[in-house]
Amino acid sequence: MYPKQEVVAMLLAGGQGSRLGVLTQKLAKPAVPFGGKYRIIDFPLSNCVNSGIEAVGVLTQYQPLVLNEYIGSGQPWDLDSMNSGVRILSPYQQIKGTDWYKGTANAIYQNINYIDRYNPEYVVILSGDHIYKMDYSKMIAFHKENNADCTIAVIDVPLEEASRFGILNTNPDGSIYEFEEKPKHPKSTNASMGIYVFSWDKLRKYLIEDEEAVDTEHDFGKDVLPKMLNDGQRMFAYQFQGYWKDVGTIDSLWEANMDLLDPNIPLDLNDESWKIYSRNPVVPPQYIEEGASVQNSMIADGCDIAGSIDFSVLFSNVVVKPGAVVQDSIIMPGCVIEEGAVVQYAIVSENTVIGKNAVVGARPEDIEDKDKWGIAVIGDNRKIGAGAKIAPKEMVAKDIEGVE
Repeated sequence: MYPKQEVVAMLLAGGQGSRLGVLTQKLAKPAVPFGGKYRIIDFPLSNCVNSGIEAVGVLTQYQPLVLNEYIGSGQPWDLDSMNSGVRILSPYQQIKGTDWYKGTANAIYQNINYIDRYNPEYVVILSGDHIYKMDYSKMIAFHKENNADCTIAVIDVPLEEASRFGILNTNPDGSIYEFEEKPKHPKSTNASMGIYVFSWDKLRKYLIEDEEAVDTEHDFGKDVLPKMLNDGQRMFAYQFQGYWKDVGTIDSLWEANMDLLDPNIPLDLNDESWKIYSRNPVVPPQYIEEGASVQNSMIADGCDIAGSIDFSVLFSNVVVKPGAVVQDSIIMPGCVIEEGAVVQYAIVSENTVIGKNAVVGARPEDIEDKDKWGIAVIGDNRKIGAGAKIAPKEMVAKDIEGVE
């Protein structure tokens, strides 16, 4: 038996992230680079550390190589202690056979032994693909105060957007009396954030019951939570105030990166009291050459900038050569933007080369048919030839020959 932990966090990081297209062909969604020097998973991991949670299980499944390598021993997040820290939890072979994680609830069920070793009072269930800063200890305190069996974090969304979310309808004391999954006519604007605190003895019971049930998808939102509500368990909504974004689509990923450049957005990465930790490459400082122009942008270490950068996020070791223009775009590590190339409203994945005078994406005001405009996306390790043109909303998964 390991030393007892009052709280164990379980971070669901095994999703394919198919809506991110070429960005997740070889990469689990939580491992997608974000914000110049981070990966998406840095945010929930850092939240755990800053909230005083010492035992964190990371459940992986789809394309886990880079994610597993990135997390490693957990040292960058101070999660590398001998008896707790972070642990990678993948599906494994059992006496009765081998099962992939069949759903969010089944993923936790398959790791009951991991949780039991700490004999916790509470289990926090988290998603690995959200950008936010949250003190889970406050949510746990709220859970205790209400003697709750389950507490679900909610964020207030505009009424016109509420039909896109799972909505929780509550009584005046915050107790939940109804779940609505993407309702056409929502009764409230309390959108579930997919962050749960459970009393472990109660959750353990429901996970076992769900696993033995016949008509189930083994999912928290579809099965376990409605069952608990129908059984009259004490379930409460915890109101979160602050920035939160699900970066599961190209548009939302681009928007969240651009939000970092907006001083009016309450996601402060310079906050000393709540740092976001990451595993950073050992590279020299950025170098801005004479004649280069950089405005309202984030430029990571190792970059060599000789062109023009405006309202963009550049990760480590990006090279922007003379005459090249990057605007309103995300350029991931190791990319090269050759002379005269123009990259606008685009996401360029790792180690890709944009050839001389190539054009990637376009400004919305330059497109007559607005339905044809969107963020252009280039996959990793691609070569876009000299003079090639990549249309708005295009998603490139192969090399493109040049026309010069």
